[in-house]
Amino acid sequence: MLCCIYLKSCIQPLIVLPSRSFMDLKALVSSLNDFASLSLAESWDNVGLLVEPSPPHTVSTLFLTNDLTEEVMQEALQKKADLILSYHPPIFRALKRITWKTWKERLVIQALEHRVGIYSPHTAYDAIPHGVNNWLAKGLGVCATVPLHPSMAPSYPTEGTHRVEFSVVHTEHLETILSNMRGIPEISSLITLPARAEGEEQTRVSLNCTQKALLEVVALLSQNSLLYHKTEIMLLQKPLLPHTGMGRLCTLSEPVSLSALTERIKSHLRLPYIRLALGTGKTLEAKVKVAAVCAGSGSSVLQGVEADLYLTGEMSHHEVLDAVARGISVILCEHSNTERGFLSELRDMLATHLENKITIIVSEKDRDPLQVV
Repeated sequence: MLCCIYLKSCIQPLIVLPSRSFMDLKALVSSLNDFASLSLAESWDNVGLLVEPSPPHTVSTLFLTNDLTEEVMQEALQKKADLILSYHPPIFRALKRITWKTWKERLVIQALEHRVGIYSPHTAYDAIPHGVNNWLAKGLGVCATVPLHPSMAPSYPTEGTHRVEFSVVHTEHLETILSNMRGIPEISSLITLPARAEGEEQTRVSLNCTQKALLEVVALLSQNSLLYHKTEIMLLQKPLLPHTGMGRLCTLSEPVSLSALTERIKSHLRLPYIRLALGTGKTLEAKVKVAAVCAGSGSSVLQGVEADLYLTGEMSHHEVLDAVARGISVILCEHSNTERGFLSELRDMLATHLENKITIIVSEKDRDPLQVV
């Protein structure tokens, strides 16, 4: 009996640990690209998967940061990150060697040694409707926003960049003309339609072509002055993507004093300070109805925009002077301070987008390098 009691007391309850969820790296990158198409990024940018561990590689923990510094890298390693999403690309200019000499080279070495991938979306997140600039605009209060520089669809609505149309009266020449047209590379959608103009039967020819092929088409048509004078050339524009693009022009529902707006912005960005340049003739009680917003460095995006206020991270001294001379007040918050707060919203959006398949954490070490002392 004692023996039975002893055996019973030694039996421990079976504890079933939850399995650690994960995603294949390629599948995760594909989902991230679906969340924000990299085709929306600026042409000069370096976005996408920048560091890839040898496959197969799975991701259980996605680590979000605005800037991937060495301190942030150590935090990511301590938290067992498998993929780092760094808003700013840590690899921007080409690296000619990978040594221990510079901090960016060391980041790559540590990522590969610890099998951690690095992904950067940067300006793709600036452009999307649910991205950085819309988050920054929330600091102004209730407002209607439109992109300052709308994004276009990544491809043309049809093949080619131009449409050429012309009419042929004498059909005996039509087959020769069409044969010559078909011999030109990069021509598509070549069709003929019956038409009637000025009381006579005609054949209307329509084709799509690239910019390069357009020169050859025009040269061919110019050999017949009658055809050439009846030619129409149309540029096939890429359609604009709604609510997508760089910067935001924000029209507030109610005009707000500049002093009140500065307090809203500081609260939204969780900053004890901002830098303010008053537009010529303006005071802190001047009303703001329209604000132009650009996260990060707003100089090129905000240039020439008519507004009561520019809100951005940084602008050069002379660009601030130009805005002030036009009566536009300028608020500068330092570059990454206008971006970093978005990461908390991003974490929640990605959790939903990825169906909570992996753990997503935001860096606690990431911060703007400039401090007030």
